[in-house]
Amino acid sequence: MKKKILGFLKIFFLCAAVMFLVWPVYFVILYKYVPVYVTPLMVQRFFEGGSFETPEKTWVSFEEISPQMYRAVISSEDNLFLKHGGFSVDNIKKAVEDHKKGKKLRGGSTISQQCAKNVFWFHSRSYLRKVHEAYLTVLIEAFWGKKRIMEVYLNVIETGSNVYGVEAASQKYFKTNAKKLNQNQCALIASCLPNPRIYHIDKPSAYIKSRQEKILGLMPKMGKLEF
Repeated sequence: MKKKILGFLKIFFLCAAVMFLVWPVYFVILYKYVPVYVTPLMVQRFFEGGSFETPEKTWVSFEEISPQMYRAVISSEDNLFLKHGGFSVDNIKKAVEDHKKGKKLRGGSTISQQCAKNVFWFHSRSYLRKVHEAYLTVLIEAFWGKKRIMEVYLNVIETGSNVYGVEAASQKYFKTNAKKLNQNQCALIASCLPNPRIYHIDKPSAYIKSRQEKILGLMPKMGKLEF
């Protein structure tokens, strides 16, 4: 009986290792070359509330996105994106310090971590997700590089209710394409990314407008961005 239990446990841990460590490598390598058309979050949103609406999403290449969009999200989300290896120790420390002071817990996630989460995970909060997200972040940093991470990130991020990626957001809210987005529009999109289902690009609140102005002030200070 004991041998059977041990045998079962070995098989279980082997399957778990394949599921969480080996299998993701295949998709990370695949997505280095293939557009990411569907993510777990899109599937989750599709079934939420029983609406079953088809997501608004159009994949575009890195070159088909305004350089101001890269500048806007780096300024607002992760100013050390081009320098770190996937994790920002400073952001993590600040998040922990704020939490200790009783302030609202905020994320210390980098764009790389957010990209890994958006591509491979459902929307959830768990230690398992965070651990696996860290592993996936290491993988995409190693296999994709910064340019591909940014390209994928800007194509899969939620930019509104059932809207994904900056191209779909550009068409829906500004009647243009991502390549032609101006500085103000890029900053507005970036300002809503923390919670695009509450913060609306087409109906920006006073808070979002203040975030937009802050991002516009930070964007010129980024200097030259080299991917």
